Amino acid sequence: MIHFQWPWLLLALPLPLLVYWLPAKNKATTAALKMPILVSGLTTSAQVEHRNRAPLIILSLIWCLVVLAVSRPQWLGEAIDIPTEGREMMIAVDLSGSMQVEDMNLNGRTMNRLEMLKVLLGDFIDDRVGDRLGLILFGDDAYMQTPMTFDRKTVKQMLDETVLGLVGKKTAIGDAIALAVKRFDEKKESNRVLLLLTDGQNTAGKISPEQSLELAIAKDITIYTIGIGADVMLQKSLFGTRQVNPSSELDEGTLQKLAKETGGRYFRARDSQSMAAIYQLLDQLEPVEQDHQQMRPLSALFQFPLAAAMLLAFLYLIWLNRPSHIWQRG
Repeated sequence: MIHFQWPWLLLALPLPLLVYWLPAKNKATTAALKMPILVSGLTTSAQVEHRNRAPLIILSLIWCLVVLAVSRPQWLGEAIDIPTEGREMMIAVDLSGSMQVEDMNLNGRTMNRLEMLKVLLGDFIDDRVGDRLGLILFGDDAYMQTPMTFDRKTVKQMLDETVLGLVGKKTAIGDAIALAVKRFDEKKESNRVLLLLTDGQNTAGKISPEQSLELAIAKDITIYTIGIGADVMLQKSLFGTRQVNPSSELDEGTLQKLAKETGGRYFRARDSQSMAAIYQLLDQLEPVEQDHQQMRPLSALFQFPLAAAMLLAFLYLIWLNRPSHIWQRG
């Protein structure tokens, strides 16, 4: 069915009639000049009246089409049931400077940690049918990038658009957890799962991981932590190639504590295979019952009357500027 977003604008449709019915301006009458008809084919009064009425009809039609367009017509589709069972999951992603280390291998290709995370976490988001997801980005501070939503496509797009250094080069793990706690607190009934992905240790923020852990326990939030980074990396120098540990700054102790004391688990993401266990575990989480909801898809229709009005106005301008011809009988 057709639905108008601003139906009150349709009251402007009869305005051309009001203009038409306005009293005509009085004109001074002059004596008629009588002359013999020397040229045949002169227009009659009926033809003149018809020509004067045609522009008014065309302009009125253009006006009606414009009013229909600005009233925002929409096609309201059939109601679609939203799944009544799902999970409430907040995803916190580290965007600190160390995420640019190129020590990850995905499908035989070496890439930095953020690039690998975008690919694997993006696939994970696609599989979360029926879940409400939120996205937190943290560096020097923590920011809510996407609030809780069923729109997985938007969450994935926001993740793909993230860049290193967007929120600073440090790591505020405590602030990220505290922000998630605050967002979860806005919804009373939820299984409240936080997925925290980082490659370092807490080096910034106003709240320490220990303080945020107390908040998470008090609000019954389960935290799953993922430590990102390879264990071995070949580094070239003036003295040759040597092996280094690119994840030496990863605070696994704190991440394990956050997960254990909230009933979650800690994982190490060294490559794409390491992430498979996370998928399987989170798929096994018991979904919670949610309020029954429905949505009706809306499709905008304003472009059709607007395009018709523009086409009609264009043709009318061409007609007004047509070449004039004088026809006379020989």
